[in-house]
Amino acid sequence: MEQAIGQQAHALLTMLNAACDGVDQLAETTAAAFRQHPDYRIVTSFPGLGELTGARVLAEIGDDRTRFTDARSLRAYPSSAPVTRASGRSHIVTHRRIKNDRLAAAGFNWTFMAITHSRPARAHYDRRAVSATVIRPRCGTSSIDSSASSTIASTPDKPTTPTKPSRRTSLP
Repeated sequence: MEQAIGQQAHALLTMLNAACDGVDQLAETTAAAFRQHPDYRIVTSFPGLGELTGARVLAEIGDDRTRFTDARSLRAYPSSAPVTRASGRSHIVTHRRIKNDRLAAAGFNWTFMAITHSRPARAHYDRRAVSATVIRPRCGTSSIDSSASSTIASTPDKPTTPTKPSRRTSLP
C-alpha cells in the first residue's frame, strides 16, 4: 500500500513539475512578445509594473488609445472608481460589483509591488494613509463618518478624531 501511494505521489509531482515548466515557458514567451510592443517602455515605466503584469494590464485594457474617453472611464473599468449615490441628505459610497476581475487582480498585484518596491510610491501611500485617518466635515454636513470617501476627499485644517473606526485597511 505504501509503495502504491509513493508511486502516486511521484506521478503527481512529475505532473506538477511539467505544469511549472509550462508556466515558466509561457512567462518567457509573454515577456519576449511584450518587449516587441510599441508601448512597452511606457507601460513598464510605471512604478511596480513589470513585464508580466504590464503585459496583462495592456492585454486587458487594449492598446486602442481612443477606447476610453477619459481617465475616469478607464478607472471605472477595473472597478477602482467608487460609486457614489446621493439622494437628499443621504450620501453612500460603495464599490462596483460588476467589473473586469482579471484587470482588478492585475491592479492589485501592481499596487502591492509598487508599495513594496518603490520608495516614492510607498511614501505616497503612507501620506494617504495618514491623511485618511483625519476626518473633517465638508460643506457643513454632520454625517461624515458614514462614508469612506469623505475621509479621503476632505482636506482638514485641524486634525480631529473619527467617531467610528475607519474601514480602511493598511499594508504593513
